[in-house]
Amino acid sequence: MFESLNLLKKYTEMTLRPLFLFAIIILIGSCSRTTFSGSEADNLVIYPSPPDTARIQFLTKISGSEDITGKRKSFYRFLFGQPQNIPINKPYGIAVHNGKILICDTFIHGLVKIDLAESTFGQFIPKGKGELKVPVNCCVDEKGYLYIADSERKQIVIFDENGTYYNCFGEAENFKPVDVFAYDNKLWVTNLAGHQIHVYANDTTYELLNTFPQVGVDETGLFSPTNLFVNDSNVFVTDFGDFKVKKYTHDGEFVSSIGTYGQGIGQMARPKGIAVDRESNLYVVDAGFENAQIFNKEGKLLMHFGGSYKGPGDMWLPAKVILDYDNLRFFEKYVDPAYQLKYLILVSNQFGPDKLNIYGAIEPLKKGAGVDKKQESGHRKK
Repeated sequence: MFESLNLLKKYTEMTLRPLFLFAIIILIGSCSRTTFSGSEADNLVIYPSPPDTARIQFLTKISGSEDITGKRKSFYRFLFGQPQNIPINKPYGIAVHNGKILICDTFIHGLVKIDLAESTFGQFIPKGKGELKVPVNCCVDEKGYLYIADSERKQIVIFDENGTYYNCFGEAENFKPVDVFAYDNKLWVTNLAGHQIHVYANDTTYELLNTFPQVGVDETGLFSPTNLFVNDSNVFVTDFGDFKVKKYTHDGEFVSSIGTYGQGIGQMARPKGIAVDRESNLYVVDAGFENAQIFNKEGKLLMHFGGSYKGPGDMWLPAKVILDYDNLRFFEKYVDPAYQLKYLILVSNQFGPDKLNIYGAIEPLKKGAGVDKKQESGHRKK
């Protein structure tokens, strides 16, 4: 009888001990997980610098999977080892949709996919009909379909909301897509080889609806379109060859241009990605200046931020800028308590240690709002 009890005791210990150890490991792993590794308060980077009122704050950077999933603590690392950090290699285009950041990485011939809510980091490298060669820019439409401008494949490659290859389109000759933008049931594409903007129907036909300028030459000479942005009023296009951003109507009529070639304030050397905020301010990243400039709707320079890389907040051959109003909650913890976050500014850097810089457009916190902000932050932690 006693032998039976001893055997039962040993069996119970052998069975429950691993389960207990496993529960401890899971608890430790979940406690050590962090979403991002941000800068400390004493390393605050704001633009413009004091005594001017800050308008932009550098919040954090993402350069690889460790910046999303965090590092394992020593005990957990002793048992399972440290997972390999998956880097962002050579990023260009960015798209943000439903709490996910998609980054075109030309080095891996695919995209990096970051899920902010789940704190996951992965690579999207399709094969077969969807195989990518040089994915430069991308966008996501209201259906959740992903459109990728592949400059070497010379097509727009399309994937559905599940990441399954859906279709592709392009022109048979003289076609090199560099950017694609989904707006108003249309797809707007910059064709660098044809020196035009192409407008396609965003349906199963992908019919070519319009091209402009009509002969590839606008009012200022040869047109070399690279990046674009479309809003309710206009189509904004980076003319890389003319060192300007051109503004058109949706029908393709030239409206005005912003910037001139040069090394002075408000001028441009190598303009690339562009974006327009809800107040009609234009953001332009410049790979020559390695900064971003902000112009108002009249084309007047408001400010600039970034600069040649020396540390956090600086840029290294920046390529794209994206504005995001929907995912503030994931980055509010980095905002200085004296300010509140209006929207996010994401900038890709093709070189350097900080591959994706995340800034915030900020404004001074209104009097009495500090308590509400702390309470709201505390509520989110619960």
